[in-house]
Order: sequence, then structure tokens, then C-alpha cells
Amino acid sequence: MDKVVVYDTTLRDGAQTEGISFSVADKLKIARRLVELGFDYVEGGWPGSNPKDLEFFGQVAGDPVLRERVTAFGSTRRKNTRPADDENLQRLCSCGVKTVTLFGKTWDLHVTRALNTTLEENLAMIRESVAYLKEQGLEVIYDAEHFFDGYKENPDYALATLEAAVNAGASTLVLCDTNGGSMPWEVEAAVRRVVERFPGVTVGIHAHNDTGMAVANTVVAVKAGARHVQGTVNGYGERCGNADLCAVLPNLTFKCGFATLPRESFARLVELSRYVSELANVHPYPQQPYVGMSAFAHKGGVHVSAIMKEPRCYEHIDPALVGNRRRVLVSELAGQSNLLYKLRELNLDLPSQGEVARQILAELKELERQGFQFESAEASFELLVRRAANSYERPFVLESLRILTELKEGGAVHAEATIKLRVGDKVVHTAAEGNGPVNALDNALRKALEQFYPAIRRMRLVDYKVRVLDGAAGTGAVVRVLIETGDGQRTWVTVGVSPNIIEASWQALADSFTYGLLKQAE
Repeated sequence: MDKVVVYDTTLRDGAQTEGISFSVADKLKIARRLVELGFDYVEGGWPGSNPKDLEFFGQVAGDPVLRERVTAFGSTRRKNTRPADDENLQRLCSCGVKTVTLFGKTWDLHVTRALNTTLEENLAMIRESVAYLKEQGLEVIYDAEHFFDGYKENPDYALATLEAAVNAGASTLVLCDTNGGSMPWEVEAAVRRVVERFPGVTVGIHAHNDTGMAVANTVVAVKAGARHVQGTVNGYGERCGNADLCAVLPNLTFKCGFATLPRESFARLVELSRYVSELANVHPYPQQPYVGMSAFAHKGGVHVSAIMKEPRCYEHIDPALVGNRRRVLVSELAGQSNLLYKLRELNLDLPSQGEVARQILAELKELERQGFQFESAEASFELLVRRAANSYERPFVLESLRILTELKEGGAVHAEATIKLRVGDKVVHTAAEGNGPVNALDNALRKALEQFYPAIRRMRLVDYKVRVLDGAAGTGAVVRVLIETGDGQRTWVTVGVSPNIIEASWQALADSFTYGLLKQAE
């Protein structure tokens, strides 16, 4: 298998995403994870751009493992300045890494308008900067900024900039679609010409996603002869993002037969995607190819029936290859195949055929018509099945619930919930306060049940979401409440639906405690 060098720029290009700001600690954690998984290069940032990156490179310099893989990013010297007098180049030389990635101007428009210099001076800037860094004993990867735009308008000059970098000692030429506007056939033709023009030099691709083509452009570049790919985890990046390495790498390895990461690292690709999204404080995208939660989710009954017989019918690869898993969803579109699959998944001994199964499917579809959604609330779905099959005893029954809310001047809220429950043959009647009606309800329910079920003390709210299902109904609209709960070992989601947010919250909260107690008993 031909080897394709994998270069990650999450910590630099990815950090330019609107709303993302990695701390130094975050950057070090991500860098170590990428190195551990076998990424060939990890671009750490621009030492001369901000104090955070200076601190990061200070930490990298003291870590022999990171020093081998982390690269520093910077620009060619300023116009009419000697390399030895250029502050940016000096910081690249002194930051402690062994490889630097230097970007320079390829598009004559940028040379004359953005840099406000001559085409000849720009060539000298490239040549002298690369040569100077090589004299300091550094490996130099040359990023040809705006290569494809420059190549379209003035191919001779674009190629001349690459020649200046190669002649000065650059080991890799990376062709950048900086504006993200190139089409795959344009990328393929340009890369092929560069590979032919510079035999023996590694050619790379750096694609942005402004036209949704970043992954496709990266793959066709490799097919045209590039052997170095740049991108980011989850496709993070400025504007519309960069090529998503979580799609690029499995495409190159599993679809095109190239060696990228070690095979065992692919089984941790989902883990990597979630790890970086957590540190970036960005919610994972469910429909993300390969690593998204929905990438191998099946909802239609016909689809589920087919994958139960042969997974390849509706799955392009085995989800386990990238650390993902198959999911079968239950909804109003579900058939008996969905139900059978879920029963097996939940280890429930219930025949999928017959009256009970038809009853469950009918109830499921009626509840979804009302606004319930069980695709993410699988704990509520399991309780629905168990109730239909009479396979568990309810741990408590609501007798009555009253909530009083007092709003005071200045916005202070005081809420009190009074609850009466039946637990076995005993009745408990208690009250609790909270900073709002749902918090008071939660506190009262816990207070009533903890004496019977101490395990409830370990159950904690992870997330609480409310969605209005029909905004046209105004304040009388039906709402859906999703509650995620955890006990330190697992998390689960339950759902409630009602025009009354308190009733919807009660449904989800009661299911949450019931499910948690059921699992504790198992």
C-alpha cells in the first residue's frame, strides 16, 4: 500500500473556527492524542502570533515525543527584509521543533494587492526564507497559499513559486485551496501537473470546504499523485471549515487502498472525534460521515429487515472499523424488524410476533403522533416495552402532585412541590423547595423515594431539554421534555410530552428514576 503522510492542523486552522478557543492544556492533550494514534505531523500553531502559542511551543520543546511530530507554522520573510532580521522566522527557528511549515504567496493577485510588492520580490521571499530555515537544520514543508486560484489565472507564475521553494530545499509542496472554491476536476489536473513537474518531491493537498468539496478534493489529489494530506479533526476551520480527516483517512484507506494511520488507530476514530469536540466545546454532528452517531443508524423498517439478514445491504463498511456501532431506531416508521432488533439489543425475552408486538408498535406510533420521540429516549422505549409485556413492577405510583410558584419583585423565584406517592403498600407524603418548579419537583421526588431506594442518591441530572412542538399554538403549545440522567456508570435518556411543561417533566423524570432503579436491580 502506498503511504500517504497525514498532517493535522486542528490546533492551528481548526482553532480559527468561529466559537472555538483551545487552551494551552487543550492543545497539549489533543497533540498527544494525535501522536499516540500515529499522525505523522501535528501543526501546533504560529509561535509568533500570540502568547498562547508561545507557551504551547515552550511545553512542546521539553517533550521529546512531541518535538518529533509537532510542527510550527509561519510565513515567508517580510518584503525587503533579510531573513536573519525577520522576527517571524527567528521565532520559528527558536521554538524548539524540528519541522516548520512555511506559507508563501502563489497567486499574483495577492502578491501585488495584498503584499503590495513585485512578483520577483515574492519569489525571493520564498527562496530566501526556505533556504534560511534549512540552514538552521529544520525540515521545511512549503504551503503554497491560494495555489489553485493562482494556477488558474497565471499557471507559469504559480509553478515558479513552487520551483523557488524546491530549489531552496523544501521537502514537501502543499497545494492549498485556501478559498475553498476549486472543483475536483480542477484539483486533479493541477496536482497531476505539479507531480509531473517536480519528480521526487512530495506533493500535498490542503483543502477548505467553502463549496463542500474539501474531502472530495483531498481524495482526488491523492489519486492524482499527492502523498501528503492536511486537514482537521471533524473538519473544523475558518468559514466553512477544512477537509475532515475523520472522513478523508477512512476514504483513503478503506476505499482507495492507501496506508494512512495504523489500522488499530481507525478503531479509535470515533473516540478521537468526540474527544476533540469535547475539548472544543462543540456538540458532535450526528450525521458526520463515518464517526457521527447517525452514520450507521437505521430507521426504516425495510432497511432494518435487510441489515438483519445482511448488513452490507445498507452499510458501506463495518462500523467497528472506525469505532462506531450500528443503531436501530424506533419511531412511527418502525416495523417488526426494528422491534426484533431492539429486543435483542436490550436482551428482552419477548416474541417479536404476535399480539404483544402489535400492541407495542401501535402504542409507539400513537405516542409519536402525540409528539413523543424515542430515537434518543431509549430508556423510555425500554420501559414502554416492559410495561406492555408486564415484565417489571413499577417501583412507585403517583397519587398526587401540587406545585406552587411564587415570583417576587426583582425576578426572584420560589417554588415548592408537594408530592404523594405509593411505594408498595406504603404511602409517602412530602414536600421540597427549589429554584423553579421542575427543580422543586425533582427535589420532592428524591426526598420521597430515597428512604426506599438509596441508589437514587447516585443519580444526577446530566441534561434537560425542552422543545416546543407547535410554535403557532403560542404558550398553549405541546412541549417535549428530554432528560438525560447518569449514575456514574451509565447515562440514559427519557422523554415526556404534554401541553403542560410540569406534566411533561414529571413523565420524563418518573421514567428516569424508574429506569435507573430497574438497572440497579439487574
